[in-house]
Amino acid sequence: MRSRFTGRMAILMVVLAVLVVSYASSMRAYLEQRHHIASLKAEIVSSQSDIDRLRTEKKRWKDPAYVETQAKLRFGWVMPGDTAYQVIGKDGKPLEDSDRLADADTVVRTTPKPWWSKEYDSLQQADHPPAATPTPATTIRPQSK
Repeated sequence: MRSRFTGRMAILMVVLAVLVVSYASSMRAYLEQRHHIASLKAEIVSSQSDIDRLRTEKKRWKDPAYVETQAKLRFGWVMPGDTAYQVIGKDGKPLEDSDRLADADTVVRTTPKPWWSKEYDSLQQADHPPAATPTPATTIRPQSK
């Protein structure tokens, strides 16, 4: 019985293997280039949106009302006749733009006493003042003559 694998078949297999390797490397280079082109297109779109945003901001700066608002926000400037307020934190320092106030739902609400109740308490205290306790001396001083 004669073998089906001949010299011609071996040469044909070697040629096919070389062609597959050649096409595979070319295909890999093609796919890498396509990926690079896609990333460049995405970068162009991102840059274009940044340019549009900056053009819009440039137009805003030509508006005097926008400039005035930015001066108030960034520098704390106020116009003549305006009243400026500054919120102070628990530590006594002014709050920054990044600080946030507590949620209104978490604030403890106290009901103030009615005015007549305060007046009645004042009258009661005037009728019955608390006894004044003298503060004891901490050092003995000689009397002057």
